[in-house]
Parts: sequence; structure tokens; C-alpha cells
Amino acid sequence: MAEIKVMSTGAVEPMVKMFAPAFERETGHKANLNFGTAGGLKARLEKGETADLIILPAAAIEAMEKVGAIVAGSRTDLGRTVTGIAIKDGASAPDVSTPEAFKQTLIKARGVSFSDPAAGGSSGTYFAGLLNKLGIADEVNKKAVLGKRGYEVAQAVVDGRVEIGTTFISELLTVPGVRILGPLPGDLYFANTYTAGIPTGSKQPEAAMALLRVLTRSANRDSWVKAGLEPAFA
Repeated sequence: MAEIKVMSTGAVEPMVKMFAPAFERETGHKANLNFGTAGGLKARLEKGETADLIILPAAAIEAMEKVGAIVAGSRTDLGRTVTGIAIKDGASAPDVSTPEAFKQTLIKARGVSFSDPAAGGSSGTYFAGLLNKLGIADEVNKKAVLGKRGYEVAQAVVDGRVEIGTTFISELLTVPGVRILGPLPGDLYFANTYTAGIPTGSKQPEAAMALLRVLTRSANRDSWVKAGLEPAFA
């Protein structure tokens, strides 16, 4: 029996947690699961931390593959998720139908939550840039409640600490009591594909590939969809 170390971003955390037990039952191996933001995980890898399977945004895995840090043929797109807008279930829905309407909603909101860009999350980094683009960064940041992880954004909404939150839909769905209004409107739309790869330094590449096969089974596609992720595999 082998133990494999998995380092994964939070956007696909529900799927990894859902299917890791099946991998363990079928193979007798153990999955040591580690989750964090894309930026945080990349920093850990750059400092020399090792893993047997990593799941990061597609661009990050592609960059690692180009420098020979990923086992040839192991790069596998898993799923795509979009940044969504959330309010507390039962609350009156604000107008977020257009970029301008969404901008005005953010200005009027008592509090806004999103992932802390300093933590390295893809959605939070994008949204911080979006606030600058819309010209309301100072105004919104004064009343922002930042989450280190996406589920903390959803929790801030449910707890009533903010009126509106935004992060990847796959992370919003993990917290009961959230109502998702939809994706960011119009040209503000943001999606990210998450990709797995086996690092060349993996001590258990065959076991890691076995987990990857479980994650990408055709029979599991519906579970990915229900979790707010568009499967990238057949």
C-alpha cells in the first residue's frame, strides 16, 4: 500500500474529497489531501515541497510541463468553473443583470465578500483587478470581508456579515444557505479550467495516475456538474 500526497486548489476540493475514498477502497492506497489557493500551492512547490498529484489552474500546469516539472502525458484537464454572485437564501435579489447594474449593487451594498487576493486565489485576484477596472476599488475595499478560501466568502454571506459575495460557484455551493444569482454579467464573466498533473518528483506516479483515472471516470460527470463544475473529460 502506498500513500500519495495530493495538492489541490479549493475550486475542485469537493470532487477530490468525494472520489478519494473510492480510490482508496479500490486500490488499497491512501490519499493524503492538501488544499489551498492556487498562489499558495505554487509558492509551496517553488520552495521545494513535493507531491504526487497536483491540481492547479490550467496555465500553471502548462507552465510546469514546459520546464519538465510534470510527467509527460499526465497533464489532464478536470473541470471548468465560473465566478458567481451569491446572496443569502431568502434575501431580496439585487440587480446584477449587467456590468453597470452589478457595479451599482456593489456600491450600494453594506458589505461585499470575495477571496483575499493576497492569499493567491484565482477568483479573488481577478475580482480585485475588476474593482480597479470599474473604478470602485477604494469604495468597495472599505467594506470588504475577505476570505482566505472561497467557502469563507459564502459563509460571510450566510452569516449576514455582507449582503453579497463573489467567488467560484463550485466553492459557493459547499455552504448551505447561499443563493447563487448567476455568473458575473456580460464582459465581466470569468472562468477557469483546473488541470491535474503528476510532478516528475513523484514517488508514487502509478498510484497518482490511478486516482486521476477515478476522478475522470465518465460515470462521475454528473457529480461534477452538480458541484458547479463543467467536466473537461468525456
